[in-house]
Amino acid sequence: MELSIIIPLLNESDSIEELHQWIQASLLNHNYDFEIIYVDDGSTDDSWEVIERLVQQNKNTQGIRFQKNFGKSQALHAGFKLAAGDYVMTMDADLQDSPEEIHPMITTLKEKNLDILSGWKKKRYDSILFKNIPSKLFNWAARRVSGIKLHDFNCGIKAYKKEVIKTIEVYGEMHRYIPVIAAHQGFDKIEEQIVQHQARQHGKTKFGADRFVKGFLDLITLWFINGFGKQPMHFFGFWGTLMLLTGFCFTIYLGIDKLYLHTQARLITQRPEFYIALTTMILGTQLFIAGFLGEILMRYKKDMKRYIISKRIKSKA
Repeated sequence: MELSIIIPLLNESDSIEELHQWIQASLLNHNYDFEIIYVDDGSTDDSWEVIERLVQQNKNTQGIRFQKNFGKSQALHAGFKLAAGDYVMTMDADLQDSPEEIHPMITTLKEKNLDILSGWKKKRYDSILFKNIPSKLFNWAARRVSGIKLHDFNCGIKAYKKEVIKTIEVYGEMHRYIPVIAAHQGFDKIEEQIVQHQARQHGKTKFGADRFVKGFLDLITLWFINGFGKQPMHFFGFWGTLMLLTGFCFTIYLGIDKLYLHTQARLITQRPEFYIALTTMILGTQLFIAGFLGEILMRYKKDMKRYIISKRIKSKA
């Protein structure tokens, strides 16, 4: 298998069949041995019925259905596990990603021997106020924090080497940061290519304005995990030590001052230095405990299932 195309979707019954035909037509003259994997993320419309029909009609198509909506990251993770191709494409099912980009992107990925080639929707057909401007701010922050020079981290159409998607783990809402996760695992040959952006033809977007807030929070989480995830004590231990030293210094100062310098002065508990010492020592202890718990969790972490597949269908041909 040369190419796997993974399409996560949620309530896109109006566009799936049109997208499928478009993919088949765009790859008709390029002699790819390819498969299409649809991941139904708990749709409540007729999306699964459409996928079942497509699988029955096409031997290179398969689909899996989640028990409920688990999110795009989990859908991609499930698709990555099933993918058999040497190269993997991901794209959205809303017809805003053009299948005509598949062959040029795979060609670039091969010629430049890249790990990831990300699409860049330079010209967009979204709302300027509610999508374009927040998207630019979000991508600017992602570039600054991650050091990866991509203009469109959230672009759904991306091309990967098989080794990348079989190594990384996509969890939570981290699908936006797959290039960052991959780079942290050593797959740092990452570039981008301008792709066409289509206006939505059916249905409505599944993401609201809150996705940018979540995106920034996920970016902070990813920065912390990449920096201290393997050894959390390096972070919590440093700040815990600093707090404890501060508390001990104030405690020694109060003791010497009370015993030798101002023996008749007011009670220690009436002085602000006492509460500074008490607070910093409590915080330092809590930070150390957080570090120890983090180390224990890292050492005994188990691979927990993040989604439940209710159905899987694959052509018998």
